[in-house]
Amino acid sequence: MKREDVLMEALPYIQQFHGKTIVIKLGGHAMVDPVVLENAIRDAVLLHYVGIRVVLVHGGGPEISEKMKQMGKESVFVGGLRVTDQETLEIAQMVLVGKINANIVSLIAKCGAHGVGLSGSDGNLILAKKMEPRKVDVGGIQKEVDLGHVGEIERINPALLNTLLDTQYIPVIAPIAIDRNGGNLNINADTAAGDIAIALNAYKIINMTDVDGVMDKGRTKVFRKLSIVETHDLHRTGAIGEGMIPKIGSVVKAVENGVTSAHIINGNIEHNLILELFTRDGVGTMISLK
Repeated sequence: MKREDVLMEALPYIQQFHGKTIVIKLGGHAMVDPVVLENAIRDAVLLHYVGIRVVLVHGGGPEISEKMKQMGKESVFVGGLRVTDQETLEIAQMVLVGKINANIVSLIAKCGAHGVGLSGSDGNLILAKKMEPRKVDVGGIQKEVDLGHVGEIERINPALLNTLLDTQYIPVIAPIAIDRNGGNLNINADTAAGDIAIALNAYKIINMTDVDGVMDKGRTKVFRKLSIVETHDLHRTGAIGEGMIPKIGSVVKAVENGVTSAHIINGNIEHNLILELFTRDGVGTMISLK
């Protein structure tokens, strides 16, 4: 397409999304590749400057594991879930809040906007409770496991986010929550992004990951549009599995609770965020009620 055609195709979407809130979950390779991350932040700043209220939520699991390794501490996973003792929690806070979050805020400034780094403790943004011991499959055997300082979200308090958005800041949120006793808990970033989107009555939630979208069981086809019912059907047939389950779960919950649509896109490809939002066909998977 000619550049002027691209801009004209984008115009009605820019008009439609102006003043709306979009929650973007940054994850996958972007968390370890500075070039990929900077490209994503540049696109997010563009959205900000065309009048979209942008909220960023980020993960950082691979960086946490790498920092633990550097500090001589072995990561412990049971049934694919990280066990978080006190030392692991402190390392997670160091990486998520002290490094990744601060880096994203710096990149926003580099791209010409103003970011504010937050964790769930700030303004009691994310109130959580300790996750109860849960049964997980370990080598075909169901075992009950206490994951330690891992939380389940009880409530999102969006007042601080709305204040920042109203004054033209881009909030950047690390998935560390606070409990009723003032302690900290590690929470799933996908879940946090979905619950924040609901609390903000967001127009869209976008999950930037390492795959092109929701695919069929044979991994040969990307679904461009799915309804909630179709998404549940794919889950039942096993097409949605492993790391995609919490991503799909969080965005489906968001759509079922008032978010207009959710998008799963490959964040490794430059400008995919812009192409998904501002072109008719998009580049990932859009999930809506019908």
